[in-house]
Amino acid sequence: MADITLSAGVRQNLLSLQKTADLMASTQNRLATGKKVNSALDNPTNFFTSASLQTRASDLSSLLDSMSNGVKTLEAADNGLTSITKNLESMQSTLRQARQDKSFKTTSYNVDLGASPAGTETLSFSGGSVGATAVDIDLTEAQGVFTGAGFAALDFDSAADNSYAGTLDFDVAVDGGTAQSISITAVDADTLAITVDGGAATNVDVADVEAVTSTELESVLNAGFAANNVDITASTDGGELVLTSNTASDAGTAAVAVTNVAETLAGASDSGLAGGAGSLGTVSAKSVDLLVDEINGNAGLTDKIRASNDNGKLRIENQSTQELTITGASAGAIVDGGSGTATIGGNGVRSDLATQFNLLRDQLDKLSDDSSFNGVNLLRGDNLKINFNETGTSTLNIQSKDGETINSANLGLMSIEAADLDSDANIDSLLSTVSDALNTIRSQSSSFGSNLSMVENRQDFSKSMKNTLQTGADNLVLADTNEEGANMLALQTRQQLSSVALSLASQADQAVLRLF
Repeated sequence: MADITLSAGVRQNLLSLQKTADLMASTQNRLATGKKVNSALDNPTNFFTSASLQTRASDLSSLLDSMSNGVKTLEAADNGLTSITKNLESMQSTLRQARQDKSFKTTSYNVDLGASPAGTETLSFSGGSVGATAVDIDLTEAQGVFTGAGFAALDFDSAADNSYAGTLDFDVAVDGGTAQSISITAVDADTLAITVDGGAATNVDVADVEAVTSTELESVLNAGFAANNVDITASTDGGELVLTSNTASDAGTAAVAVTNVAETLAGASDSGLAGGAGSLGTVSAKSVDLLVDEINGNAGLTDKIRASNDNGKLRIENQSTQELTITGASAGAIVDGGSGTATIGGNGVRSDLATQFNLLRDQLDKLSDDSSFNGVNLLRGDNLKINFNETGTSTLNIQSKDGETINSANLGLMSIEAADLDSDANIDSLLSTVSDALNTIRSQSSSFGSNLSMVENRQDFSKSMKNTLQTGADNLVLADTNEEGANMLALQTRQQLSSVALSLASQADQAVLRLF
């Protein structure tokens, strides 16, 4: 080949044809790959810049997968919180149903202590909401009595000269308490004064201080007792003055003890009143209305037992889910103050609702345990870390408040007993606890919702950035196929022309053959 000699024209046309072939090969490669820069040899700057942008876009693509998992983890936690909220609302509804239910068991008893009560009869309550320590209610009331004759007309003019110097003094004690001194004196012809423990005198009008009747003396005593808050009521019974305590007495103790009787009345009308160390006097059964008042007024029985008058019978309502034991009532529904016992059942509706409440509480914990995604459970206090850039300098840590597990214990919801629903006040307290738990769950839902919004916002941003990076990388290396197609057509035309030119140059070299 080296010995072949080509003319200058042929050689020039051959070189042009070879260049055109090289350009066609390059253009065909660009059309085939779609890139104008296929290696660092084509354009080092564009090639390596494009590779760097593509690498970052690939890193963002991996981060987007992590963000997508984070979104699903938050959605799983939100599913759990939504179900827990509904569960708490069901618990709230259960407690409200218990609060409204008043189907407490009741029994009505006839009160019959017999013709001669001993004064020691009691009615005792235990069990139910009362507890093991019994609360006793006395069934009888004792009366202190002034006894004596000549009570019809007491004469306070002891000197018989209209000096009105007569006095009547004695001491009284309620239920064995501290004695109080009572002093009655004449002020003028139609006025008596009564003092208690030497205090201010209370004046009471009478018809004549020289002939004071038992009824008038009763009025004087009641006025003085009322003015000085002495818990005694005076009354007359067959010419006798009866002093009765306004409160229940202790068994075996006179309601009112009368002592130290002293009088300076006109001799012929001396009252002959006597009290000595205090006599028990008469004992009688308390009325149903009085028993109702004492039972309902007893602090140890308030909101535990309710008494009422049921057409002359003592009606007892057991305001508890537990069985109430009554001592002093016979099996025939008769209150006799004896050693017999009777029972009143508990509220079965509230008891069943307590069981339902506990089942809902257990279900709450199961919902919390099952709210995981890909092994991460935000409701169990797991920490979810999401990276937002390839260098790890932009992150978000998502966790429940204080990293605590969202369960019944941390929400303050303890398992309850049926007895916990005995009291309306206790149910109100439980309702308040459930309400606080609902507020906690709603607050946590709001926090997770805010985190989800941030992740989704960053997810959209990363997608846009990935698209921007890929577009920028492609702009540096991708070929314009329209342009390259036009170039190919131009090169094909040039190749044809170069072939024709080469042929013409060869014909010029052949002109010498015509000489032979």
